[in-house]
Amino acid sequence: MTPAARASRPMVLAGGAVLVLALGLVVLMLVRPSSSAPAAARSSAAPGETSADVGFARDMAVHHQQAVEMAFIVRDRTADVAVRRLAYDIINTQANQRGMMLGWLETWGRAKSSPGSPMAWMGHTVTPRGDGALMPGMATDAELDALRAAEGRDAEGRFLRLMTAHHRAGAEMAQAAAAAAGTDEIRNLASGMVAGQRSEIALMADMLKERGATA
Repeated sequence: MTPAARASRPMVLAGGAVLVLALGLVVLMLVRPSSSAPAAARSSAAPGETSADVGFARDMAVHHQQAVEMAFIVRDRTADVAVRRLAYDIINTQANQRGMMLGWLETWGRAKSSPGSPMAWMGHTVTPRGDGALMPGMATDAELDALRAAEGRDAEGRFLRLMTAHHRAGAEMAQAAAAAAGTDEIRNLASGMVAGQRSEIALMADMLKERGATA
């Protein structure tokens, strides 16, 4: 073999190695699922439009939004440490939970609101009264206005009574979702809501007694 042939031989081998590597990458691309495969799988496994998961996420997001609004109102209407601490807890907890539910709806490819009536997924459709109370337990526009106008002990009592009713209805909705939902996300979140809101109901009952009022 001439020196020129020997010099060219490593180049041929290198070129062959590159070709084998390239063919291997092509095979790997054909065998491996594409990056869009997991998204497609999630889409196909997403809860249906009329499922308890989707219905609960939509309705409870609305329910939570008003609870957060009431907590913000009373935070600015009283200097009471216990009431303000409860308000902060509700703001942080329910705003976070609301964000989770809206995020899941987006992941599932479902609209964040429905043109249908609230709570249809529970088997008993609710017809909004047109006074701001879209679902059981929600405060009316007039009740919210009265809370905004109140101060001190008056604001505290109004808030605690309104939030107790709000939590009772919310816990009932969450209990239904925990039993009917098909996803672990909703079952686990709803179960936690039931326990958390019932605990706060008991706390608010004590706070009302301290103020000479009842739920």
